[in-house]
Amino acid sequence: MKSTSACCDNIARLKQELDTADAVVIGAGSGLSTSAGFTYTGERFQKYFGDFIAKYGFRDMYSGGFYPFDSLEEHWAYWSRYIYINRYLDAPKPVYQELLKLVQGKDYFVLTTNVDHCFQKAGFDKQRLFYTQGDYGLWQCSRPCHQKTYDNETIVKKMVAEQKDRKIPSELIPCCPVCGAPMSMNLRADDTFVEDEGWHTAARRYEDFLHRHEGQHILFLELGVGGNTPVIIKYPFWRMTYQNAKATYACINLMEAYCPKEIQKQAICIGGDIENILHQLFPHRK
Repeated sequence: MKSTSACCDNIARLKQELDTADAVVIGAGSGLSTSAGFTYTGERFQKYFGDFIAKYGFRDMYSGGFYPFDSLEEHWAYWSRYIYINRYLDAPKPVYQELLKLVQGKDYFVLTTNVDHCFQKAGFDKQRLFYTQGDYGLWQCSRPCHQKTYDNETIVKKMVAEQKDRKIPSELIPCCPVCGAPMSMNLRADDTFVEDEGWHTAARRYEDFLHRHEGQHILFLELGVGGNTPVIIKYPFWRMTYQNAKATYACINLMEAYCPKEIQKQAICIGGDIENILHQLFPHRK
């Protein structure tokens, strides 16, 4: 009973912060997309990758993406499906749309390590988004010989439609238009990650947003951020909350809702599924 009461109190506090904050900074990790139904194991994985599972014994979509396939035809057969279902299909649950309702009318900005484009598909303002780790919808030169990215929607859908026996036609293998090297995903995996003009523009917008609201009543709303890359969202949110007495740090996480003791009085930590918590925040909002 005590735990349930504390959770209700925290939800009430968070609703008050959402109503009164001068600005909201959303920090989103993979847990948010998981809550929206973008799971990388189980039934969804079986549905789209049954043939790869049967041959290679893959246990989840993510680890399969690192497998050293014998050919680029097979590599891109796997990755085209991966991109298609995680970037060009809508999430099974409208969690991102519900989140947008919470911040509509507020001065908000989104910092996310997610690469599935769910914020934009849900209607969030593109000018208020910073995808720090890349985008499933972009390719880059694998070397890379230049700092530019390329939209892949048309060719990915063609790869999915035309592949047979876990291979795409050889003529669909993407190559760099400048040097001819194989293309690769624009995902931050190592020091070859391309930070193109759009990436730097979004980074500047985020810095400008923080500068404009410095010292104001800011709600740092962290959603589904784990421990893989805490230096991008979690640690900066803690630091900026500590440095601003008017700021509030809120964390919603299924398993890891916590904060350091230095900001406990300014923090709201709620353990639970994000979809469920959003419904509790504004149960009557449609």
